[in-house]
Amino acid sequence: MSESQTLLLGFIAGVTILIGLPLGRMRAPRPGLRQFLNALAIGILLFLIWDVLVHAFEPIDTALGRLHDGSAGIGPVLGYAALFFLGLTVGMMSLVYYEAWLARQRKPRNFGPGTMAPGELTAAKTGIAGWSTARRMSLLIEGFGIVAPLAAEGDRPSWGFLLLMGLIGGGPTFLGTAVGSQFTSEAMSVIFLTLAAGSILYVVIQLLGVAHKNGRKELLYWGVLLGLAAGFVTDMVVTAGGA
Repeated sequence: MSESQTLLLGFIAGVTILIGLPLGRMRAPRPGLRQFLNALAIGILLFLIWDVLVHAFEPIDTALGRLHDGSAGIGPVLGYAALFFLGLTVGMMSLVYYEAWLARQRKPRNFGPGTMAPGELTAAKTGIAGWSTARRMSLLIEGFGIVAPLAAEGDRPSWGFLLLMGLIGGGPTFLGTAVGSQFTSEAMSVIFLTLAAGSILYVVIQLLGVAHKNGRKELLYWGVLLGLAAGFVTDMVVTAGGA
């Protein structure tokens, strides 16, 4: 595949994120629909975790094969394994502590009565720390799942917010494709893939928490199944296309 074809696929992958964003503008979606969209996002993200970890584990599997046939020692196995688990840990736990930090920023500091004017209290909650939990979660998700936490919480964002989330979610896809087409590094691949997997796992846990607050559990399971199916079918189509 030529470099131009690779960049084109990266561009298409990034732009497709915009397809599901208009769903975030729905007015007062029904509770069942909100729950289903949330579950669908969980299924898609579970597929992404599997897909990312499979590719991240390939260098470890190769190193194990070389260790088995005696063509290499245990050093590469330990090195790649360390990068694998380090990336997972940093990817997930950094978001855990970041979310905890944001939660602390949202709490007004108590300096005693009459020491903070209403305007100062509002200013203290500006920026990302002032966003709702659903919007902060959307910032951490790529693809269709961006609108899922918004729909689940009944938050109807502006077009500007949705486009910003689309740019944040899709831009790195194209940028990563462009950078990755110039050089390859198995060590860096393991690090970045496991960082992504850890981040996605954090989001999945958050979305599951939202899902269990609602009734009709069958919608959760159907949504997850369909999301997984959508991920695998998409992967089949991309593979069949030679990508």
